[in-house]
Amino acid sequence: MNPIVMAWRNLLRNRRRSLVTLLSIAFGIAALALFAGYTQTIYTGLANLSIHGEMIGHLTVNKRGWRTEGKLHPARYLLTPAEIAKVDAIVRQRLPQGHVLPRMGLDGMISNGRNSTIFIAEGIDPSALQLILGPLSGVHRNIVADKPNGVSVGEALAAVLGLKRGGEASLLVGTIHGQANAADVEVNDVINTGNTATNDKFLLAPLQLTRSLKDVGEQAEWLTVLINTPAKAGGQLDKGMLAMLTTPAPDEAATDALRDQLQADFRAAGLDLEVRTWQDMSLYYKQVKNMYDLIFTLLLGIVLAIVVLSIANAMSMSVLERTREIGTLRAMGYRRVRVVGLFIAEACLQVALGCLLGLLLFWLTSHAVNGANIQYVPPGNSISVPLYIDFDPARTVFAMLLLGTLSIAAAWLPARKASGQQITLSLAHS
Repeated sequence: MNPIVMAWRNLLRNRRRSLVTLLSIAFGIAALALFAGYTQTIYTGLANLSIHGEMIGHLTVNKRGWRTEGKLHPARYLLTPAEIAKVDAIVRQRLPQGHVLPRMGLDGMISNGRNSTIFIAEGIDPSALQLILGPLSGVHRNIVADKPNGVSVGEALAAVLGLKRGGEASLLVGTIHGQANAADVEVNDVINTGNTATNDKFLLAPLQLTRSLKDVGEQAEWLTVLINTPAKAGGQLDKGMLAMLTTPAPDEAATDALRDQLQADFRAAGLDLEVRTWQDMSLYYKQVKNMYDLIFTLLLGIVLAIVVLSIANAMSMSVLERTREIGTLRAMGYRRVRVVGLFIAEACLQVALGCLLGLLLFWLTSHAVNGANIQYVPPGNSISVPLYIDFDPARTVFAMLLLGTLSIAAAWLPARKASGQQITLSLAHS
């Protein structure tokens, strides 16, 4: 008889034990797939938050040494208009769909006429802002071209100074030559940066305003590179946040390769520039990813131990109760390896059916959770995000293969021992 058919009949003969083992595998696989899918969503969300929410972009280009010496000698490390044009030409040759966005940082004091506090600002062209925001375009951080002195301020910063939309404030900063400079600005928007650490000091200003305040002409401190035109989400915050969680970001290997290519192109063009990827610049992303990788490994170990012990216990009991059957098969001429193969076939059937049932449980649970539109505020964030569970095929398949291998080993050990027993002793077993 076909060993698979024999294995299936044996599983049906011990329905209760087979069902318990099957459910153990199914719940284990479903739990692993759900957690893997949730962490996959977290990784995708954090990546897009770094690229679009924090406006890091895919790559950052600056003069070599700007990060360490730029504060002491800012004039030496600014990119001139000619250098910006060269970089733009090289990037567009390498990335026809790419964009190069000049950027300028600014810090100083902001005052409402009675009280003052510090601010940290980023200067960017209004059209470039909507480009880099991608899914959050139109719903977040508005500055517009027809208001050259219009700025957006963080919610907590606006609350400290009592600033409202349409109100006025004064900025006091230092130029790159060490002189004081000031400007009156209009509060064009009050925004939530999404991060409690920056919400009380962040200010977004038009690029020309920051250049004027720092007295740098048409120069820039750094350039943000987008490798393509990000998709937009129609100007709705909930759709934008969902797109941030579900739109895959370029992986580390691809951005590393692009960084090395551009670095070589700049060097060949006589430009001494440093290129960094968004992974290089987002320490928070790396820390959270490492933490979730560790949690998943621990969870995988715990679930595997529970499921494998369950299978081992079921197989040991099955082998013990069927010792006389094993002796009968051996007396009929079944070779030892064939008897062991019968038990392994039973384990494979249980694992296969358990994995399929686990995937079905995952599909039902993930759709129920995603459809419920559950919102929560992650640690360090000031904006709620939807609880969304994606499917992580790589880690789910890995868990299934690992579970299958260990389960087969758990079935092989007791079956091998029982099949090696003398036939007379097996037939006399009671």
